[in-house]
Amino acid sequence: MATGIDIGSNSLRAVKIDCTTREKLAEYEKVVRTAEELQSRGTISNAAVERIIAAMQEAKEQIGFDFPLKAVATAAFRKAKNSKEVVKAIKESTAIEVEIIEEEQECYYSLKGVEYALAKGFRYLEKFGAIDIGGASTEVMIKHKSRILCHSFPLGILTIIQRYKTKEDILFGIKKEITKIKEFLNDAYEIFGKPKILAATGGTPTTVAAIKLGLDARSYSAQKVSLQRIDAKDIKDSWQRLSKLDSKTRAKIVGVGREDAIMAGIVILEELLYCSGFKEFVVVDEGVREGVALSLCEGK
Repeated sequence: MATGIDIGSNSLRAVKIDCTTREKLAEYEKVVRTAEELQSRGTISNAAVERIIAAMQEAKEQIGFDFPLKAVATAAFRKAKNSKEVVKAIKESTAIEVEIIEEEQECYYSLKGVEYALAKGFRYLEKFGAIDIGGASTEVMIKHKSRILCHSFPLGILTIIQRYKTKEDILFGIKKEITKIKEFLNDAYEIFGKPKILAATGGTPTTVAAIKLGLDARSYSAQKVSLQRIDAKDIKDSWQRLSKLDSKTRAKIVGVGREDAIMAGIVILEELLYCSGFKEFVVVDEGVREGVALSLCEGK
């Protein structure tokens, strides 16, 4: 068995995988809002550090940590001025060493997790694309045979709502960043050809898929959500439903800690669909944490 932990810019996710059967034995997720002060202060706040440590301890209690174990941290830690101090604080409290991974390694783990999910529903995976919408960044990836083309864009659901205050400014900011993503995708399609599948992972696409299935935060099921397809109508329907609710009611559907940022996430998701040249996304719940655990199973 192996345990993978992903300390993302918005959520902390952990998974335990049986290395023989490659089945998930247990999983954990908690919104910790790592990047809540990243845009304004350039640091990970003390409150966020406390939430991360509490989530690590809770995850250990709930799912149990089997070894080998690896914990990784992504965009928020790469950008924060105090990331080394945060890693030290986490180790002192939990005895777990957190590795801050670079963009290329994050893409590798994310694609490995996405491929693990897609393999359950698609026979031929020589070439596919994936987007991973996080709290501080969005990774756009194309896998062609053994080659990976990936870029991380500074477009995250938390950093966007920190950088722009009005709805109009948020929309403008997203459209500005999406232009760069569209250029990247056009270049990627020219080099590798357009893939048949474009997967979407992260809290926003899984939330839209869950709403389509009639699930809320309490009834959410990763097994039901993975491999669901969402199109422009599903994304618009989610926006219309959630925009009519107050934050407290919205939190019951999307989860506590996501109630405000999810609206920016839905706009990002919609714009990504338009610029990708696809009519729909294949949603997967799996991502970095699964990629980390599977790599441990393979001795990497």
